[in-house]
Amino acid sequence: MNYRRLGNTDLKISELSLGTWAIGGSWGETDDKEALKGLEYAIDQGVNFLDTADVYGDGHSEQLLAKATKGKEDSIHIASKFCRAGDIHDPKTYSEESVRNYLENTLRRLKRERLDLYQIHCPPIEILKDGKVFEVLDKLQAEGKIRHYGVSVETVEEGLLSMEYKNVRALQVIFNMFRQKPVTELFPQAIEKGVGILARVPLASGLLTGKFSSDHQFEKDDHRDFNRDGQQFNVGETFAGLPFEKGVKLSEQLSWIAKGRESMSQAALKWVLEHHAVSSVIPGFKNVKQVENNLKAISTKKYSPKELTEIQSFYEKNVHAHIRGAY
Repeated sequence: MNYRRLGNTDLKISELSLGTWAIGGSWGETDDKEALKGLEYAIDQGVNFLDTADVYGDGHSEQLLAKATKGKEDSIHIASKFCRAGDIHDPKTYSEESVRNYLENTLRRLKRERLDLYQIHCPPIEILKDGKVFEVLDKLQAEGKIRHYGVSVETVEEGLLSMEYKNVRALQVIFNMFRQKPVTELFPQAIEKGVGILARVPLASGLLTGKFSSDHQFEKDDHRDFNRDGQQFNVGETFAGLPFEKGVKLSEQLSWIAKGRESMSQAALKWVLEHHAVSSVIPGFKNVKQVENNLKAISTKKYSPKELTEIQSFYEKNVHAHIRGAY
């Protein structure tokens, strides 16, 4: 395992870590035993950073992490998020009373006294412009309840705005071969300001595994069914904002990236890892096999300059115009 510093914080985290939305819920059928086996395997392989949120299974993923990291609280770093359990547009959701309550509930489920990274969970830009929530987070940090805080954002504009607050130490962004916009402006600013980048949805909700056909049917409790066109939340969180059928065709056109790299998913993750602004990439998982496959991306073959240019050109010419939602 390789480790990278989270921005200019004191945290050195595994460059390939795990997101836990899928094991919490909204990704179809889940199995807690398989999820815990996957977490145990990842930790044994050197993964020391795990990302969650209080709304993943209504706190269920946080409870699973408590079991998986018992006795390892000092060596396994956990990031969680808040605000989406309430009305994200209501300023009261970001009051000291509300945030403190969200945090205490998260710490209780995680069975921890302090959280390594606390992130605002994709708030509206008006909340970021108001800025009062950052004063609340400063207070919780001063009390030792959180080590660092950051923002999970939907757009480059939100990311740039978040970095204007001096104690924001991490940004979580949707970043993959189908969603390359952060590279141009956001990443250079993050490097300059010492802000860590956590890359989420790196496989475009599974499109970049190459395993789907255009007629694939997802389970009804899977967000890839109920949020397929942004019916429940930002469409970018599902298939990186691409219409599913179009995404399948585009993934077929990108299948060449797997040549010499064992699998398309490993190749897609490797591409994310080759961006130095990225502190860690956080693919989801449901079982050991998926964790094992994802971790192989670390040692898979690097891209040549010609390949990187081809991937960028493919995005600009074939992908960008089809992305929907705030970006």
